[in-house]
Order: sequence, then C-alpha cells, then structure tokens
Amino acid sequence: MENAQTTTAPLSGKIALVAGATRGAGRAMAVELGRAGATVYATGRTTREHVSEVGRSRETIEETAELVTAAGGRGIAVPTDHLDPEQVRALVDRIDKEQHRLDILVNDIWGGDVHVEWDKKMWEHDLDKGLRILRLGVETHIVTSRFALPLLVRNEGGLVVEVTDGTEEYNKRYRKPYYYDLAKAAPLRMARALAEELTEYGCTAVCLTPGWLRSEAMLDTYFKVTEENWHEGTKQNPHFAISETPTYVGRALAALAADPEVARFNGQSLSSGGLAKEYGFTDVDGSAPDAWRYITEVDQESPTADVTDYR
Repeated sequence: MENAQTTTAPLSGKIALVAGATRGAGRAMAVELGRAGATVYATGRTTREHVSEVGRSRETIEETAELVTAAGGRGIAVPTDHLDPEQVRALVDRIDKEQHRLDILVNDIWGGDVHVEWDKKMWEHDLDKGLRILRLGVETHIVTSRFALPLLVRNEGGLVVEVTDGTEEYNKRYRKPYYYDLAKAAPLRMARALAEELTEYGCTAVCLTPGWLRSEAMLDTYFKVTEENWHEGTKQNPHFAISETPTYVGRALAALAADPEVARFNGQSLSSGGLAKEYGFTDVDGSAPDAWRYITEVDQESPTADVTDYR
C-alpha cells in the first residue's frame, strides 16, 4: 500500500505555499501540487470580496483552493498582499501553527502587466508605474522569502521555486521595456543567490518559467479565444501555435517537487519544455511544446509557423 500511495500521491504529507496563485501559472502549479497530494496554501489579492489592481474578478484564490482540493490535495486560501510584511509574517505564522513545516515555496507573485507601457523607452515610461512593476515582481518575492525561508529550512529537502518569464539563456537579450526586463531578470538571480544560501540546510532553489502561456488573460483578452478553440489565435499570430496551457508548468513543478534528486538543479534556470524532456510529462493535449527553444530558433517575424519539431 505504501508503494501505491507513493506512486499516486508522491507529495502526500508535503506542505506548499504558492504565493500568487490566483490565476495562470500560479493557479495551475497549486492545483498540480494538490493533484500530487500536497497541502497547498494559495495566496493572492483577488478574493470573492475584493479585486486587485489586475482587475479580473473571475479568478479568485478561493476558487484556486477549491480546485486544489478537487484535484486530490488540500487547498487553503489565504488573502495576502505580499508587499505587506506583516501580512506575509502572519501567513507564515499560520502555516507554522497549523502544519509545523513548509516543504515547498513558490514565488509566483506578479500582476505587473497592467502597468507596463510596452513601447516606451526607459525615460518615457511612467516612473510610478515602472517602480510599481518592480515592487510587484521583485519586492514581493523578497518579502515572501524573508519570512517563509526560516520555516522551510527547519527540515532538509525543502524546495524554493522562483517563477519568471524566460530562461536565463533567452533573457540575456533585452526583454523590453526596461522595467519588465528588470522584473523578469531578478528571479533568475534570486534563485542563484538562494541556491548558495540554502545548500548547507539541504534545501534547493531553482528558477522556473513556462513557455508562451495560454493564461486566462492571454485567451480572453489578448486573443479573444477560449481554451477549446485556441488554435484560432494563430490567425492573429501564427507563432501562437507553440503556446501551452498553465497545467504544463504545473506538471513541471510537481515533477520537480517529487524528485528526490532535485538538488542536482540547484541554482539553475528551468523551463516547462525542458523539464518535460527530463521527466516525460506532457501538456493536456499530449504534446510537449518547447517554447523557448522555438522562440530562440525560429524567426518570430515570419508570417508562417511550423512547430513540428518543437512540440
């Protein structure tokens, strides 16, 4: 029976905090950790009573927690503004009181897209919006790690996952505009730094990126499609053919968290597509898109797209 449980629920007994689990990759990562048997604290600012500056009332942390539980884990929604140290302190104190441990910390806090002025030079971009982007994409991660890591390092085997957009190799190029570039470069360096500091405690830190994510906003706002007819989006941009569901990066995270030898990746930049090759999982349609390899190797200005060798 023990072997069967290990196979079906490899994260049974594990406690996870997915910071920024309201929607998109964060929600999917929380759900897939739950599917693997974990207890997941799902945090974010949008609840059934309050909508964050992102402005999407359709996705809430309560719904995320319910999805985690429905998948087979235990989902616990905790409204948290990760820019408020006292709220984060209270969150971690609650996890400590209720669980006495933390095994997996996922820093997926973002919400900065609404402030990005995509075509502006650094000196043209609204300064307040730019600094807000950095607060949401960088400071939130720092505050969360500051309070969560003392609990995580109590036990060997803890895993910290910084989530960003882009691999270390790809992000050597400029990801305009200026503030977005800084916000997405920072988690890569955070993972590298934490890898150094966590090693003596037997814990691991990595940076993880999805590929071209078919998030809720990407589908209903940017491409005006649904998950069922997402291929229609290729009429607007043929390279949308390489896109992936949020579940794909969720499966990547669950595979990492269940790997007893995950320390071999300490400090590294990882992607959903790269980890699919490592662990053998697929996206929900059975394909295994490798978006960052595609984006690097294929001309993104081309009016046609062939993803045959990339998914």
